[in-house]
Amino acid sequence: MEDEVLSHSDPTTGLPVGPRAERATAAADYTPEQVLEAVLASVDDDKAEDIVQIDLRGRSDVADYMVICSGRSSRQVASISEKLADRMKQEFRMSAKMEGKETGDWVLIDASDVIVHVFRPEVREFYQLEKMWLPAGSARPTQV
Repeated sequence: MEDEVLSHSDPTTGLPVGPRAERATAAADYTPEQVLEAVLASVDDDKAEDIVQIDLRGRSDVADYMVICSGRSSRQVASISEKLADRMKQEFRMSAKMEGKETGDWVLIDASDVIVHVFRPEVREFYQLEKMWLPAGSARPTQV
């Protein structure tokens, strides 16, 4: 099997982006908005702080939405992430991919059309992902 060639780079981040049509959600029984709603409910239920959602539609082929939130400790960050992955599996029969749970500083969860970042507050402040994804000069998005 040949390596997949990524179609282009995201103009905002410069990250490589694969072809959108090949994503698994094409034949899914749920919409990106339903996944977003479930993600927001899950992180809120688990007492995540400073929850922000960013609409990526038309700006990125990676996902339709991004959710960024914080946990107060490495243990809470890992717990929020694990529970979210479990809920995605139960509610949507989706196997959410997760990176970074072992350290609990920054966990990335790929919930199909919703990308979720769960940070410890210090790590979130250091990387400032919201600034990267917001248009220049715009205010921070409304918190959920």
